[in-house]
Amino acid sequence: MRFDRRSGVLLHPTALPGAHGIGDLGAGARSFIDFLDRADQTVWQVCPLGPTAGIHGHSPYQTFSGFAGNPLLVDLRELADRGYLADGDLAADDAGFSPHEVQYEAVASFKLDRLRTAFDRFRAEGSPDDHAAFADYREREADWLADYTLFRALKAEFGGELWTEWPEPVRTRDPDTLADYREDLADEVAFRAFCQWTFDRQWADVRAYAAERGIDVLGDLPIYVALDSADVWAAPAAFDLDEDNRPAAVAGVPPNMGDSGQRWGNPVYDWDHLAETGYDWWLGRLRRLFELVDYARLDHFKGFDEFWAIPADSDDPSAGEWREGPGHAFFEAVRDEFGELPFVAEDLGFLDAESASLREAFDIPGMRVPQYADWCQQGHLYQPMHYPEDSVGYTSTHDSDTVVGYYDSLGDEQRDCLHYNLGTDGAEIEWDVIEAVWNSESTLAVTTMQDLLGLDSHARFNTPGTATGNWRWRVTDAGLDDAVADRLARITDATVR
Repeated sequence: MRFDRRSGVLLHPTALPGAHGIGDLGAGARSFIDFLDRADQTVWQVCPLGPTAGIHGHSPYQTFSGFAGNPLLVDLRELADRGYLADGDLAADDAGFSPHEVQYEAVASFKLDRLRTAFDRFRAEGSPDDHAAFADYREREADWLADYTLFRALKAEFGGELWTEWPEPVRTRDPDTLADYREDLADEVAFRAFCQWTFDRQWADVRAYAAERGIDVLGDLPIYVALDSADVWAAPAAFDLDEDNRPAAVAGVPPNMGDSGQRWGNPVYDWDHLAETGYDWWLGRLRRLFELVDYARLDHFKGFDEFWAIPADSDDPSAGEWREGPGHAFFEAVRDEFGELPFVAEDLGFLDAESASLREAFDIPGMRVPQYADWCQQGHLYQPMHYPEDSVGYTSTHDSDTVVGYYDSLGDEQRDCLHYNLGTDGAEIEWDVIEAVWNSESTLAVTTMQDLLGLDSHARFNTPGTATGNWRWRVTDAGLDDAVADRLARITDATVR
């Protein structure tokens, strides 16, 4: 599926303005959508929306579920408007929160405490309509919600331990044992369901607000899920696990020139089993995803063609082997189920013929980012003037430096070649790159809020290979500036996006 020629902005919801130390699904989300509307943008790109964990630095790419939403994004003001929180619950304690960055542990303590208060009041004082809507939600989403909420309750019961260390009958999902725990932990299970119901209601309202302004949401689908997730615990047959339900092989990438490879640690899939079941688990995951977003970026697209599997007992990425991915059969099953393939393929660094052939066979655009360009090589594929139509052009991504940070790090020769290719002196390099990407043939052009504001490396979202200090940057209300929106609108109009 091809996009119409259009453009948008990448901003993860944690980075929105908000009163309680983190972006949320309240007024800040609507302010950002209004900014996009003023800027004539029609796409809002977000990172995965799942519940994050402190052990993974609250990365949205390592979550407790590929189906659930992040309760830290819940707008507490909306719960107060419903009568489930008092104004006093929202005040005072958040006075030390920074409007510029997320302090996750303090935010998690503050918000989960308020969510538990709201849940208690909902149970005691909730309207019949709200109770009926909650019950309907639990029934409608039971395919994933029942396992996820029990998983979170069990995590608390076992002191936060990795599920592979839980007692054997729980780890291996003995039905009688799980039934007993579901009864014993019913209150915690219901609380976790309440958090998901609240997230879903609020996110649906935000999406409707965006849709009214002609703005679609481009989501993100990591190919792998975290080991410590309800996904692996609840569906062990979908993954390459041993007889004790522990990973037999984990994901990563092999060594390349100049590096020793990467061991990500996520369990890899048992694609043979998934094929035998008609890819039911994946279709369920995608079905849930398309309840939340309009399109999705497929992270590590290479893994659908072939994937690097490392023995779980080895720390050496070079000990792995290439295994065949699901290829055409998987995407044919997805197309049969959904009719279209509303995807963007993250193919950066993996532009081999086989992956490109798979992507092109299903009309899925790839990605292009100027920061990968050799500016002194004529016709280099990452220079914006050479982007093909079946691509999405980015100024930067959640994993890259900002444009300004990248430019500051360039050597003299590359910087001079960049100046020549873009016809600039670099004084406003962020706008030069935005305009070059917008002028490209790419069917979709995307920039980040940081690049629109001309921010340097301090504002980057994530530095791959580091475990701390990421996913913290936030935009303020003042950053959603009319002059910035107007300038982006002019470029968008001039480039017919």
